[in-house]
Amino acid sequence: MQFGVPELEDLPDVSGKSVLVRVDFNVPIKDGVIGDDLRIRAALPTLEWLTSHGAKVTCCTHLGRPKGAPDPAFSVAPVRARLAELAPGVELLENLRFNPGETTNDDAFVQELIAGHDLYVNDAFGASHRAHASIVGPPKFLRSAAGRLLAKEVEVLVGLRDDPARPFVAITGGSKVSDKLGVIEALLDIADHLIIGGGMCFTFLSAMGHSIGASLFEAEQVDNCKRLLDSHGDRLHLPTDIVALSPDGKLFSDQGEVRHVGRDVPEGWMGVDIGPESAGTFSDIILEGRTILWNGPMGVFEDPRFEAGTKVVAEAVAESRGFSVIGGGDSAAAVAQFGLASEVDHVSTGGGASLELIEQGDLPGLEALRSAANG
Repeated sequence: MQFGVPELEDLPDVSGKSVLVRVDFNVPIKDGVIGDDLRIRAALPTLEWLTSHGAKVTCCTHLGRPKGAPDPAFSVAPVRARLAELAPGVELLENLRFNPGETTNDDAFVQELIAGHDLYVNDAFGASHRAHASIVGPPKFLRSAAGRLLAKEVEVLVGLRDDPARPFVAITGGSKVSDKLGVIEALLDIADHLIIGGGMCFTFLSAMGHSIGASLFEAEQVDNCKRLLDSHGDRLHLPTDIVALSPDGKLFSDQGEVRHVGRDVPEGWMGVDIGPESAGTFSDIILEGRTILWNGPMGVFEDPRFEAGTKVVAEAVAESRGFSVIGGGDSAAAVAQFGLASEVDHVSTGGGASLELIEQGDLPGLEALRSAANG
């Protein structure tokens, strides 16, 4: 038991028992074909432990965002087929979000889920920041534990939060300051360096008095950015140069002029990546880190014209001799795109969950397991 959360070994003898396992099999599917089965494979250590100890295992997962009713476009059928190949004998229920009771944490749906099951295991780290029925409901009624994946994520992220090797370098990107203000503040309490790129950097640059053209901007966050710059400016690292797209330009096309500018973006132009000088400076800081956490790309890396900043940062994270953690989401997609995932120490399966655990120090799913009916 770690972090006060029971693990598989804390369960009673599972032989002959029916175990409900909440997994996160929210994988990309197009035309019935799974694009990446990483999340399915990540659950295998838990499923193999349970089946090898004689348990009858039934998994449940959400998939996409159906509107609380059955929708063939969000059926788990392709996932069930892949799971049958990887873990024969393990069952998979239909998409949890086909029932509106999942997201509203309805007690009647919880009872429907746990009917016929003796034990519950949560291995869905990527969904454990949500107080949904399948996450927080079953532990009220069944002996419960964290699966291998959930336990590993907690071990890594809580260790990073509470006792990082120093210097600790955090890198955050993405589009909005408002989405990550809480985690930025939490990271500034524990990190030695905080690098900020992506769309959110322009609100900070505006707060410093720079012109940002038509770049992403949140006027209501300027005061918060000024506050953070005033109190933590020596540890906050912002781009010193920008790659910008002309007013007539379009992303994911060849349309428009691309220009390398300083911190001031011309009127009508849009900042879409950090420049090479910034990428080099950020890389130097990262390479000195003993602990590195990265969440959020430096620019619109999905467009090949604007991938350079994110790629340089990804390469520095991979090359670093420090303990490196990718906080899920777009950063995980980036290291995979650049073929660097195997060079990173830990790639989290939950972007939102990893950020909330670092910011809050806990998750609803962990709280539920800690207070489970295990007496």
